[in-house]
Amino acid sequence: MIGRAGTAGQTDRQAMHTVLAERANRYLARQMCWVFTIEGLETYLLTPRDPADFELLIEAARPGPRVTDVDVVIGAQGPLAPPEACNGMMVPIVVFDQLYSFDRDDLINEIPRPADSPEEEFRATAAELFDRIMQTADNAGATDEHRALNYLAVRYPAIYAQAARAHGAESALTAVEVRPSRLAAVRTVVDVVFSYTHRETDMTDKYFTRVDVTDEFPFLVTKLSPYYDR
Repeated sequence: MIGRAGTAGQTDRQAMHTVLAERANRYLARQMCWVFTIEGLETYLLTPRDPADFELLIEAARPGPRVTDVDVVIGAQGPLAPPEACNGMMVPIVVFDQLYSFDRDDLINEIPRPADSPEEEFRATAAELFDRIMQTADNAGATDEHRALNYLAVRYPAIYAQAARAHGAESALTAVEVRPSRLAAVRTVVDVVFSYTHRETDMTDKYFTRVDVTDEFPFLVTKLSPYYDR
């Protein structure tokens, strides 16, 4: 199939993308194994809830991937793949409803910058916070804790503005914690707490936001505000 697609001079990834992008070859996408990796580890097998969303998978298979590429998958985790699937790859199946891809640097550049924060310093701070959230231990997006963190990382610019203000005041991010919220009586709500410690005085200020992770799509409950230990 690739030999007939006019892919001379292309890399293997470019050739694959060229073939899959052809509407006549869409049946190939339905027969492929779409593996989602995290930190280089095969973590999930992806399948779209709506067959039309194979288009999203094809777009995610970039012809020129970069180490800063990020894919966000929102869906429901199912059982382990059966032994006959994908050469016996025993990882959970995720049926997704949304999949969007972007470059990390593009995301950072799109975050609204506070007027009092120098651009270069703000971008560096935002990149550091994003990377820290993404590298949280065993963050496979399967727990309420990780789902809340991942939601905030890509959907809530206020956490980046606060990080910039803290760095400007000589404070460093020393902890990011996720705790069950006192409001979690009927729904599953968590408090995400960011701790900033002054580099000279060791005084710590905490800020938190509440996220509802009951359903497939998390959403913000409380805006970022000071947090006081009880």
